[in-house]
Amino acid sequence: MIVHVQNGHTSEYVAVVQTYQQSIYRYCLRLLRNQQDAEDAAQDIFIKAFESIRHYKHTVSFSSWLYKIAYRHCLNLLRKRKYQLLLLPRLFKPEAAAESPEQAMDKRLFSPPLMFALTALSPEDRSVLILRIFEERTYEELSEIMGCKPEAAKKRVSRIKEKVRRAMLKWQGEEIWDENNQTVNLKV
Repeated sequence: MIVHVQNGHTSEYVAVVQTYQQSIYRYCLRLLRNQQDAEDAAQDIFIKAFESIRHYKHTVSFSSWLYKIAYRHCLNLLRKRKYQLLLLPRLFKPEAAAESPEQAMDKRLFSPPLMFALTALSPEDRSVLILRIFEERTYEELSEIMGCKPEAAKKRVSRIKEKVRRAMLKWQGEEIWDENNQTVNLKV
């Protein structure tokens, strides 16, 4: 199918999108945490993949190649969002958006300590963990996506899991500081 698209049968790209659309969208949603942003990101990722499909080499799996595009695109979006929040004052409160089915499922699956721990991770670490745990990518696929060796990917996942464990322990047993430097007791 990919070879046909590379050879100019662009109409077959529809099947590629249909095959990977849900998994790319779920990945974007878990990382970006906003349904509209995830939908837009998934669309942008498939456009980028289509535009550069002639550069795809069959030495790596197509899904790893596609997730590499998604990984970079979502991290760029998160960086832009961070800068926008730092540079632009918040004049209006964002509208409360309806919760998507994926968000509702994630909310039920995650305990408050785990959500706290995942939020404390950097976007890059959170992305790697999402790829490994939720998208069930192998260490070889992670290494292709991140541009490192499989052993390095395995070590990074191990370090991220340790960060999550420590953050969960912190949430359960200590106080943290809120934005106004006032303590918040998280034990209920």
